[in-house]
Amino acid sequence: MKKYTFTEKKDTRSGFGAGLAELGRKNPNVVALCADLIGSLKMEKFIEENPDRFFQIGIAEANMIGIAAGLTIGGKIPFTGTFANFSTGRVYDQIRQSVAYSDKNVKICASHAGLTLGEDGATHQILEDIGLMKMLPGMTVINTCDYNQTKAATIAIADYDGPVYLRFGRPVVPVFTPENEEFIVGKAINLTEGNDVTIVATGHLVWEALQAAEQLEAKGISAEVINIHTIKPLDEEAILKSVAKTGCIVTAEEHNVIGGLGESVSRVLVQNNLVPQEFVAVNDSFGESGTPAQLMEKYKLNDKAIINAVEKVIARK
Repeated sequence: MKKYTFTEKKDTRSGFGAGLAELGRKNPNVVALCADLIGSLKMEKFIEENPDRFFQIGIAEANMIGIAAGLTIGGKIPFTGTFANFSTGRVYDQIRQSVAYSDKNVKICASHAGLTLGEDGATHQILEDIGLMKMLPGMTVINTCDYNQTKAATIAIADYDGPVYLRFGRPVVPVFTPENEEFIVGKAINLTEGNDVTIVATGHLVWEALQAAEQLEAKGISAEVINIHTIKPLDEEAILKSVAKTGCIVTAEEHNVIGGLGESVSRVLVQNNLVPQEFVAVNDSFGESGTPAQLMEKYKLNDKAIINAVEKVIARK
């Protein structure tokens, strides 16, 4: 098993800020818009270096999406920034009509996604956003796992033609992916080789999956861990190649079990190779106020939950 270790923790939103700043230096067509959350989205460096390419829209997210769509007509590459809840649920009509249906090259960058937003509570902890966005024709959906991958994804999507939803988070989490690893949209990353079970994880659950795999190895269970950073388009080939070897799969995500990565994987399995599947996700509920650690424990989104799911799915083979 390939061992992934970390020496520091950083928030993925800071990876977005760093990537955006780098884009500001290398691509004059990149512009940024924010809905009164500059500090939360770590956009300060981009603004400092490119004040004429930044637009503070204020608490008017629908207007921000409309302006971003318009900027693409002049050849600009707009990156919008606000919380995931406000990036999707609040402005879904504008995204559907002005961005997705119109096929505009807007990069919708969404921080504070999922339960790990923490103490702000259920009204801000959107757990439906992946489902909302992946259902839009032509929309690419990316959910990164750590600082390095978020920075790389931010840079990569500037050269990727078409609307993109980039999802990341609030808390500090382990940095474990290589600093200069190339980010390829739609291409899963195989993190460990295994023969007994496939674990496909996205976002903050990727590190938990790696931790689970090490513990499973001590129990004599060989787990193959795949980082699904792009939920749409999904790397079906990587999933099918793995389950052909292992014969079962666990999906892990910080999202509602309905509409997320797990359901996308289920469609692939039903159409190609119907093996047993277990889900690690929020079970059709809203969140609540608490620390990220407390919430991930209560809603069973951690290494322990993944281990339990693995043991259950192997028993079904």
